[in-house]
Amino acid sequence: MTSSMPSVEPILETPVKPTAASSTLQSLKKFQWSFLILALVINDGLMTVFAFRLAFVARFKWALPVFRLDVIPDFGFYTQLVLTLLPVWILLFSTQGLYRRNNLLGGTIEYAKVFRGTTIGLLLVIVAGFLEPDLIIARGWLFLAWLFDFLFVSIGRFSIRRIVYRLRLSGYFVVPALLVGANAEAKLIAEQLTGWETSGLELIGVIADDEEIGKEIWEDVPVLGSLTEIGQTSKEHRIGEIILATSALDRVEMLNIFKEFGISNSINLRLSSGLFEIITTGLHVKEIAYVPLVSVDKVRMKGVDQFLKVMLDYVVTIPALLLLSPFLALIALMIKIDSRGPIVYRRRVMGLNRTQFDAYKFRTMHTDGDEILSKHPDLKLKLEDMHKLKNDPRITNIGRFLRRYSLDELPQLLNILRGEMSLVGPRMISPPEMEEYNQWGINLLTVKPGITGLWQVSGRSDVTYEERVRLDMYYIRNWTIWLDMYLMLQTLPAVLKSKGAY
Repeated sequence: MTSSMPSVEPILETPVKPTAASSTLQSLKKFQWSFLILALVINDGLMTVFAFRLAFVARFKWALPVFRLDVIPDFGFYTQLVLTLLPVWILLFSTQGLYRRNNLLGGTIEYAKVFRGTTIGLLLVIVAGFLEPDLIIARGWLFLAWLFDFLFVSIGRFSIRRIVYRLRLSGYFVVPALLVGANAEAKLIAEQLTGWETSGLELIGVIADDEEIGKEIWEDVPVLGSLTEIGQTSKEHRIGEIILATSALDRVEMLNIFKEFGISNSINLRLSSGLFEIITTGLHVKEIAYVPLVSVDKVRMKGVDQFLKVMLDYVVTIPALLLLSPFLALIALMIKIDSRGPIVYRRRVMGLNRTQFDAYKFRTMHTDGDEILSKHPDLKLKLEDMHKLKNDPRITNIGRFLRRYSLDELPQLLNILRGEMSLVGPRMISPPEMEEYNQWGINLLTVKPGITGLWQVSGRSDVTYEERVRLDMYYIRNWTIWLDMYLMLQTLPAVLKSKGAY
C-alpha cells in the first residue's frame, strides 16, 4: 500500500486561550471513566444494601406463606451481617471484572458477570455457614438477598448505561477511531460504526491510498491520509482505536502497523474478520497445538442473550394462545365457510442453521390458485419478480381481511412453541428465495425467523426485496433484547394502519 498523497503542512494560527467552560469540559472528559467506575461502585454498594434490607422485610415482615412464620429475627445480627458482606460483595464484583473499562457497557455480558458475582457470594455464605455451626442464617433471607441483589444491581447498572449512552451523543465516553483501508469491507465497517451512535467509537476518518479511494466513494467519512502518514494522523487527532480492514491490507502492511501500534498504551489496535458481509455471529480464538485459530459461532445469540430471547418468546406466546384460542376458532370457522380447502396452510421455509420446517398460516388462497393465476400471465410474471402481488386474484374474501391485519400469521405462535420461530426476527423465506440474499444468505440462517420484525414495521409488502434484505441484515447485526421489545410495541400500530398489507 504505497502513498501518493502529498503531506499537508499545518496552518499556523494564533493559539486560542481556553475558556473556563471548555477547561471544565476537558477535565470532565479526562476523568470521565474514573467517575463512571466510582458511580458503579456506589450503585453496587447501595443496591446491595437495599437488596439485603428488602430481603429481611420480605422474609420476616410480609408473612409470605412459603416461609416459616414462627421465626423471630435478630435485626442487629442481620445488620452486622450486611455490613460484613458489603465489602466482600464489592470485592467479588471486582474479581469478575465489573470495574474494568473493557467490560463496562457490554450489554448482557455485564449482567452475566453480575449474576456470577452474586452467585459466588451466595455460595461463600453457604460454605461459611457449613464451616461455622453458630452462624445461623435464614435460608429464605439468603435466597431473597441473592435474587434481589442481582435484580437491583442490574437495574442500577442499566440506568447508568442509559445515562452514558445519552452522554455519548454529547461527546463523552467516546473514543476517536481511525479506519485503515478503503475497500468494500471497510465501507461496510464504516457504515456500521457511523450508524451506531452509542457504540462508543467516533470514526474520525479513513487511512487509504489514492488507488483505493478511486474504488469507493466516501461521503460521511473523510480520508485523512495514506498508510505512511498513519502515525502523524493518529497524533493529530488523538486516536484511541485503529481498526484494520484486513481484506484491504497485505500481510507486510499489517505487520508494519503492529510494529508501530501493537504494544502502544494509548492506542488499541483491532482487526476485522475479513468476512464482514457474511459473519454476524461472533468469533472466538482458541489455541490448538499452540496455534491460535479463529472459530465462527454457528448462531447469532447464545448464553444470556439466547435465554432472554427464548423467555420473551414463551412469556408472550403462551398467554397469547390461551387468550386468543376462541378468536382462532372463529377464524377457522370463517375460513371453512368462505371457501373449500384446509384451514391451515403449511409453507416450507428456512430455519436456524439450514434446517427447514413447515410454517403454519391460516389459508388465505383458493386451492386452485395456480389455475386462477394461469389466466393472468402478466400477474404471473410480476409474482416471479416481486414474490408478492398487490391485487392477487387467488386470495379469498376472508383471506384478504386476514392478510390486511396479519391475522393469517397467528398459527405461527405454534411454531414458536415448537422452537422453530421467534416473535421477532427476519422474515421467513422459502429455500428458493435464499438466492435473493446472495452473500448475506448465511447470516439469515444464524437466527430464527420471526412473526414480526423490522420489515413488518417498515411497510410490510411495500418494502422492496432489496430493502427487506437490508432490514434483515440490520436486525441480525444490531440485535438486542430491547430492540425486540421495541419492535413488538411498534407492530400493533403498523398492523392497524394496514400499510403494505396484501
